[in-house]
Amino acid sequence: MKLFKELLLVPATLGLMSVSPTLVHAQSYTSDLDKYTNSDQVTSITQFSDVQPTDWAYQALGNLVERYGCVAGYPNGTYLGGQSMTRYEAAALLNACMDRVTEVTDELRKLQNEFRDELIVINARVDGLEARVGTVESTQFSTTTKLNGEVNFILGGVPDYNNPFGEDEDGTTMNYDVRLNLDTSFTGRDLLRTRLRAGNFDSYPFGSSSSLFKLDKAENTDGNVEIDRLYYQFPVNNNFNVTVGALARNTEMAWRPSAYKSDVLDFFGLSGAPGVYNKATGPGAGVEYTKDRFIANVNFVAQDGADSEDGIFEESGALNVMTQLGYRQENWGVALGYRYGTEGTRPRTYNGFTGANGELLGNQTSNSVAVSGYWQPVEVRWAPSVSAGYGYNWVDGSTGLTDATNSDSWYVGLQWDDAFVTGNSAGMAIGEAPSSDNVDDALMAELFYRFQVTDNISITPAVFYVSNDQAQVNESNWGGIVQTKFKF
Repeated sequence: MKLFKELLLVPATLGLMSVSPTLVHAQSYTSDLDKYTNSDQVTSITQFSDVQPTDWAYQALGNLVERYGCVAGYPNGTYLGGQSMTRYEAAALLNACMDRVTEVTDELRKLQNEFRDELIVINARVDGLEARVGTVESTQFSTTTKLNGEVNFILGGVPDYNNPFGEDEDGTTMNYDVRLNLDTSFTGRDLLRTRLRAGNFDSYPFGSSSSLFKLDKAENTDGNVEIDRLYYQFPVNNNFNVTVGALARNTEMAWRPSAYKSDVLDFFGLSGAPGVYNKATGPGAGVEYTKDRFIANVNFVAQDGADSEDGIFEESGALNVMTQLGYRQENWGVALGYRYGTEGTRPRTYNGFTGANGELLGNQTSNSVAVSGYWQPVEVRWAPSVSAGYGYNWVDGSTGLTDATNSDSWYVGLQWDDAFVTGNSAGMAIGEAPSSDNVDDALMAELFYRFQVTDNISITPAVFYVSNDQAQVNESNWGGIVQTKFKF
């Protein structure tokens, strides 16, 4: 009956808390406790000559006097509601009320007898829950760390695909990509993320960032589980948030100005500007500043910074410095981005396989700019969200045949939420990947429909097309996948 008694205390405690400490007086709070006996107990609030129905605590005081009988006034019939009380007096009042409320009355006994069977069941369930909670607390992984993850099964292929070395890569495959996040918080506002990842994708057509058919959910770890992210985020104040880590990604330290979320081709997740949003990953740090609806980011990532020969401050360490200034409203937003890169850096999904595969050589640096934005309807109707972006990259330094060269790119994406069925979504996008000066532009397109089977499971069939793929010896090609995602 412990739980039942505790439940009975609730109304009395609430009634007590609703009355100002300066306005209530317990029967036994004075130094002369014999002055207030049961025969002197006040039974009606009307017995107080100085308490009026217009007083703000009249109803609460009435409950304590008439319902619980645990409040008395002074011998002269006054209550003196405006007089201060000591902590001892407050403790005496609380004790008197708790003693009265927990008394088992005849009416309560009748209720207990009538619902005896139900109370036994409830008590048994509570005991079971307490036991289970105790087991969870004693065996939990950590009091500060939570595990969440994502598993993707992808069935797909690209017909007649030949890799850059002339080998056939046109088989239909079934692959997996697993991501496990260990998220730790020490203050409730910070985040230490350790991400484990494993996948079995071949480089071509889906696994390499050099391929225009690179999927967003495709990685090859040769059957090993690898540490994929390792960084710490913490707020400095209400406006500044800092990220620092040994494995951080520049695009994850900046707001993404897009409402298009297909999770199919990697290119369409980069806001049409893979030169700026090139997913550079390595040792790095970033700062985010938010004020009203403005958001500003600046971050630094050295892709080869873990190599002691290069280091995180040498230009040979593939340095990426990215900044972004954005503005967002309830249903739209825009952003202007910039990235500076040194030797070894490159735009992502670059259509060119001459020499360094679009990477900067030792005497080269790059500058990339991007403008992107989106709009989405406030209420889900027939109109889709619209996302678009444009990027331009220029290279300083040698411009031989094996060097990276100037390029530009763009995309437009449409997405319908609650398409045909609530929870499902559909979308389509078209764009142009950055290409070398001596390579014709490559047009890209994709179409998808996502079935949201449950809150944690979705199935997404998608088809896509690429024209003038340099890896295909200037051939156009298409492909398709069925992607099943599990989130937990």
